[in-house]
Amino acid sequence: MSRERLYLFDTTLRDGAQTAGIEFSLEDKIAITRLLEELGVDYIEGGYPGANPVDTDFFAENRTRKATFTAFGMTKRAGRSASNDPGVTAIVQSAAAATCFVAKAWDYQVELALGSTTDEHLEGITDTVKTAAAAGKEVLVDLEHFFDGYKANPKYALDCVKAAIAAGARWVVLCDTNGGTMPAEVREIVGKVMEVAPGDRLGIHPHDDTGQAVANALAAVEAGVRQVQGTLNGLGERCGNTNLVTLIPTLVLKPYYAERFETGITPDQLGRITHISRAFDDRLNRAPARQAPYVGASAFATKAGIHASALLKDFSTYEHVPPESVGNERAIMVSQQAGKSNLLTALARHGIELAKDDPRLEKLLATVKEHEARGYSYDGADASFAVLARRVLGTLPEYFQVEHYRAMVERRHNALGEEVTVTEAVVKIRVEGELLMSVAEGNGPVNALDLALRKDLGVYSSRIEDLELADFKVRILDGGTGAVTRVLVESRDGSGERWTTIGVSSNIIDASFEALYESITYKLLKTEAARDSTVGANTARQAQAVG
Repeated sequence: MSRERLYLFDTTLRDGAQTAGIEFSLEDKIAITRLLEELGVDYIEGGYPGANPVDTDFFAENRTRKATFTAFGMTKRAGRSASNDPGVTAIVQSAAAATCFVAKAWDYQVELALGSTTDEHLEGITDTVKTAAAAGKEVLVDLEHFFDGYKANPKYALDCVKAAIAAGARWVVLCDTNGGTMPAEVREIVGKVMEVAPGDRLGIHPHDDTGQAVANALAAVEAGVRQVQGTLNGLGERCGNTNLVTLIPTLVLKPYYAERFETGITPDQLGRITHISRAFDDRLNRAPARQAPYVGASAFATKAGIHASALLKDFSTYEHVPPESVGNERAIMVSQQAGKSNLLTALARHGIELAKDDPRLEKLLATVKEHEARGYSYDGADASFAVLARRVLGTLPEYFQVEHYRAMVERRHNALGEEVTVTEAVVKIRVEGELLMSVAEGNGPVNALDLALRKDLGVYSSRIEDLELADFKVRILDGGTGAVTRVLVESRDGSGERWTTIGVSSNIIDASFEALYESITYKLLKTEAARDSTVGANTARQAQAVG
């Protein structure tokens, strides 16, 4: 029996950006897009071009390789044509391949929020969709307040659906904007919508105000919709949106859905979902939810006793899916059985092959667990994991040794009497027996240390010329001014690759320096691998020529 295709639409960078306390930088948006592409969603909604400088810059070029890059905005204003509406124009002229326009499916909202009439709004939907479609865009229409609107005025809500479909919209998305609709209501109302539009043109966008966003998404799928919108880790205003990190494993692993539907998520991508979820939280500078379904640290954790005894005989007695299927691990508190398979997979990503019975693997596993107990988290710092693994395995070259460093921050008055802050760093390193000292000023101690550390690396200087510090995040792990501090440093180079390293210490400068040191070490590992590859290729060509 053939399965029907479900399409996954991520709105983390748009609807998720409405979360209280969340402000995405351009660098954040680029990095989160990479995580979403790694996960394998079908659509990535990047924001609202023209609404703010970050979104405008983000849409200046196509940011996706496989997913459909999508821009969000409003349908045209009443009293002007879509082609003459600046908001519509900014969206249509962006680099996005698809456009998602929000329209109001509740007549009360049309009159209250827009001061318009339902006839004007329907005409606005039609004109906007036709204008975007004529420009070659795939068009989606998000019908805001759809379920409340349907309950108040079913005819107008359905007229919105029909108008969008007739004008050429690829998808019409039914939004539970207030998040108060029950799953049974969703199922019933979607059934009514199916009478005027086919399910493969319909989507669902639930909010989580009653804790039922995932349930409402599944109810809509069962009723016929074939696109689901949500966010990483359920991010979103108020109580959040449908959590794709919970929804996706349910669709892929549960036979009730997996036997009827298929998604674009491969088993390998699903196996990365725990890493992606935690890396996303690290970027937001917040602790992952330990009891999050599928991906939480406690999702497959069992204390000693009858449960642990049963698990040792049959894991399925207390686990509804194998933890490794979502990249998580089993934790039986007494024996800590877990980890090797995940570790081997992580090592393979960095070109390190080990046999499962290699005794060094046990040592590495114990080291990782000891580091994590101290506050390290390698889900969001894969480059640091690569450095740690090679150090434990004895394969990490010692490119340079740090003999001494100092950072000084001074606030003083300059010659004009203005109050200024001056930061200076001094770093002494030893490279191949030679002692080198560098001094640099920066706009803070971390920046000054970064500049000083990279100022003179001796014979390795040319290999780090294109290295840049892209982002820097600090999290206090256990409160107080003397608390343990975790620092994440994101770096990039001329190849376009980005990587993240981690440092942990009760001293924020020490933690920062550790992350900077590992970033440079990882860059040197990268360049060495590239050089070895080039040398190998040249040797092969020479041998072929001689032959």
